[in-house]
Amino acid sequence: MMDELYRLSLVEAVRRMASGELSSETYTRALLLRSREADEAIGAWAWLDPQEAINRARECDARIRAGRLPGGLQGVPVGVKDIIYTRGIPTAMGSALYANWVPEQNAEVVDRLQTAGAFVMGKTVTTEFAFMVPSKTRNPWNPKHTPGGSSSGSAAAVAAALVPVAIGTQTNGSVIRPAAFCGVVGYKPGKGVLSTEGILPFSPSLDQPGVFARNVEDAGLLVAHLAHSRWTISPQISALKHAPRLVATRTPVWHLTSEDQRNRFSSDIAGLREAGAVVDEIELPAGFNDAHKVHRTIMMYEAASASRAVRARFADGLSEFLRKSLEEGDRISTSEYERALKKQEALQRDFSRFTDDYDAVVTPPAAGEAPASLETTGDPSFCTIWTLLGVPAITIPTGLGSHGMPMGLQIIGNQGESNHLLATSMWCERQLPFRNLLARDQL
Repeated sequence: MMDELYRLSLVEAVRRMASGELSSETYTRALLLRSREADEAIGAWAWLDPQEAINRARECDARIRAGRLPGGLQGVPVGVKDIIYTRGIPTAMGSALYANWVPEQNAEVVDRLQTAGAFVMGKTVTTEFAFMVPSKTRNPWNPKHTPGGSSSGSAAAVAAALVPVAIGTQTNGSVIRPAAFCGVVGYKPGKGVLSTEGILPFSPSLDQPGVFARNVEDAGLLVAHLAHSRWTISPQISALKHAPRLVATRTPVWHLTSEDQRNRFSSDIAGLREAGAVVDEIELPAGFNDAHKVHRTIMMYEAASASRAVRARFADGLSEFLRKSLEEGDRISTSEYERALKKQEALQRDFSRFTDDYDAVVTPPAAGEAPASLETTGDPSFCTIWTLLGVPAITIPTGLGSHGMPMGLQIIGNQGESNHLLATSMWCERQLPFRNLLARDQL
């Protein structure tokens, strides 16, 4: 039935459309119906024009009928975070200052999306300038809880099956955290794998696009078509054929974890060991104890620099929280910033040595369940180190906490090992099965 098509995975939707079993228009109409039914309570869309989506789907169908199949994502509707430029489609940056701004060019990731045959179905809600001030989106598991941020709408849209996949960005914890809070897969490839050209800069040294999907296979397929040509990510990832060697680390912010998160992490480690994985519990070297400060120094110095022109012209248009945070960046000296960059490089080398004998690192993606508040997007500090290092990271949902909200496991690889991380994560996903929001709705 058409109203059930929204449940399709990305891989299955692509297969059906490539075979002619399903048209892009039919699939898009099913997703639009789902959005009409579900999004009023969630608020994942910043911009959605149903007729425009249908028109774009019809164009995809015409190309498919003519035998002009592009590479791999033909006919797929995708959600795109509203700081990513989309030609002819509003890009509001989560701010009233840009409410009516329509870019003349696409971001590179959007061009690559379209080259692969997919199209932008709608723009997903972001927090103000992709920082910490919440916007309208609610968690689809419970609308009283935050969906996380800053890629709030992308995570919520995928969890609620408004689209099969979506694109977001991470400068601290803006892909991994909302994915964990909404019970979906969030995948941030290594720094440089996905282009930031045409994406609102916050901290260029740290900004990293990522994707949301309902399983690891879908996340890998999408990233394979978005990646720079110099990065080779296979569109067909298979799980490791052998049990992996993993290192579990609690990181310097472990004291912030809830009891639920501690129990979840222990349970996940036990489940992986039972399935045959070697999981050694080792703490990061002492040099990582100030990694969060290093990240903050780089992020706020660069954000202050990137925003000076906007602040000079529209000082009253920013929230007080964002304005004060950027003023913090103004007070950071150039010498402090340069020392932080050198420390970042040293930590990257230390991490490479730390993971020499392992397939991946596992750690919590967040302090616990999504907070029962719409005044916060939650604590990003469990993602900070991995963003600072620029290494690939993924979170998979693994269970529910005591409030019935999703919790997950974050899996981190070394730079340049995106394929291996995806294969490792798929193995872990199979050992730690999770009933997603759609499965729960069928109970």
